[in-house]
Amino acid sequence: MKKIVEISNINLNYHTLQGETQAIKDLSLDIYNGEFISIVGPSGCGKSTLLSLISGILKPSSGTITINGNQVDGPSENVGYMLQKDHLFEWRTIMKNVVIGLEVKNKLNKSTLEFVERLLNEYGLGDFKDFHPHQLSGGMRQRAALIRTLATNPDILLLDEPFSALDYQTRLAISEEIWLIIKKEKKTAILVTHDISEAIAMADRVVVLTKRPGEIKSIHEIILTCNYKTPIKCREAPEFRVYFNEIWKELDIHV
Repeated sequence: MKKIVEISNINLNYHTLQGETQAIKDLSLDIYNGEFISIVGPSGCGKSTLLSLISGILKPSSGTITINGNQVDGPSENVGYMLQKDHLFEWRTIMKNVVIGLEVKNKLNKSTLEFVERLLNEYGLGDFKDFHPHQLSGGMRQRAALIRTLATNPDILLLDEPFSALDYQTRLAISEEIWLIIKKEKKTAILVTHDISEAIAMADRVVVLTKRPGEIKSIHEIILTCNYKTPIKCREAPEFRVYFNEIWKELDIHV
């Protein structure tokens, strides 16, 4: 399988008036085309920071990151970013929201508009394209946010706790929907989450980070016996609890 992201020995140090803080330490990871990777770790260990490095928003203090063989040196059109909040503009319709990236990049044309129309129709928002965000449920808003991310046709999707603001039932349903969309569109995805069950259910591999400075503590290849693999069905697999307990112990969570 082709490597799409290569992270090689990256370190990131923050400089403040109080001194230097190491956020990420000597981290290396290869991610393959079409993979769904989940990243878990203690609060403040650098999970979201790692996504910012992959996206090119931040630059590592040392080490390299390449996407499709090209070194990351600033924001890349190959990367789409989906955040915890949907950040939809309330004064714009859903259609106007999902094409905003295309507008900014001056790529809104007949072809890209047809692509967006297909995404909206195929994923249940075609009848709501002229609605405003406040008229949609939380799950529908997140679906619109994903379509906005997909509209520019990136190779990689970075998902920074995109379901955490939703209630539990909606969270399960929309994570299932978004996983299916990502798989159908054949995208590579990297999910940061605090939810161990969500990480296992959605991922091909789960990467566990240590406390700050974030290093890779372990990588779990998720192999579950379920007839039809979806995030909800995966939770019923007999191996699911085994993975959960292993990762829980590695995170050393105390309640």
